Amino acid sequence: MDKDLDRIVKKSNYVVFFGGAGVSTESGIPDFRSSDGLYNVLNEYKAPPEKIISHSFFVADTNTFFDYYKKHMVYRDAMPGAAHLKLAELEKDGKLKAVITQNIDGLHQLAGSKNVIELHGSILRNTCMKCGAKYSLAYIMDEQNCDEKVPKCSDDACRGIVKPDVVLYEESLNNHVIAEAISHLQKADMLIIAGTSLAVYPAAGLIDYFKGETIVIINLDPTPRDKIATLLIHDSISQALCD
Repeated sequence: MDKDLDRIVKKSNYVVFFGGAGVSTESGIPDFRSSDGLYNVLNEYKAPPEKIISHSFFVADTNTFFDYYKKHMVYRDAMPGAAHLKLAELEKDGKLKAVITQNIDGLHQLAGSKNVIELHGSILRNTCMKCGAKYSLAYIMDEQNCDEKVPKCSDDACRGIVKPDVVLYEESLNNHVIAEAISHLQKADMLIIAGTSLAVYPAAGLIDYFKGETIVIINLDPTPRDKIATLLIHDSISQALCD
């Protein structure tokens, strides 16, 4: 771990980690806004990714939404990286009290983290829009359960669309999830912000609820909030946390 970061962690009692897509890039999941991220990749669709993963597009062209979602948002073979594993270790040691993530990949839990607050939901949870039945990722990815690309409820009397429990553009964050994140941020004496451009609101605005002493920002590129950092590390998250 970075020497200065290690020193600050050791003297802190209530550490909260706030992470974004950059945490999972070393697991092979593209970052949305980096120069080689999803938002800069030319694709075969006649709409930009921001539009395709919006609520209105989901309603208007559900088949294309799922085609894009399954190809570009789901990485079933991804495994936790060194940063995920280190965070789980810090939680086990009693230092890290919560991981607040903007990611939807479930890799923090796979690494062993227990208290993970998923601001934007998870690809691992899926719900029938008609009857509320719950389905796994494997179910919606199986073409046998789909009409074209659209997964349908297994109940023949229902056959509703099974929607991923992820927050699309134009959709609101879950109030309970927000409240839980705010509660941890207000209790924390140290906040580590990593792998996020801090450009996606309202999620990025949550860090303003932190009233503790120490903010560490770890990101390869500058963020709009760098000036508030006690410690600023322009490096990969695994390098900062693990080496």
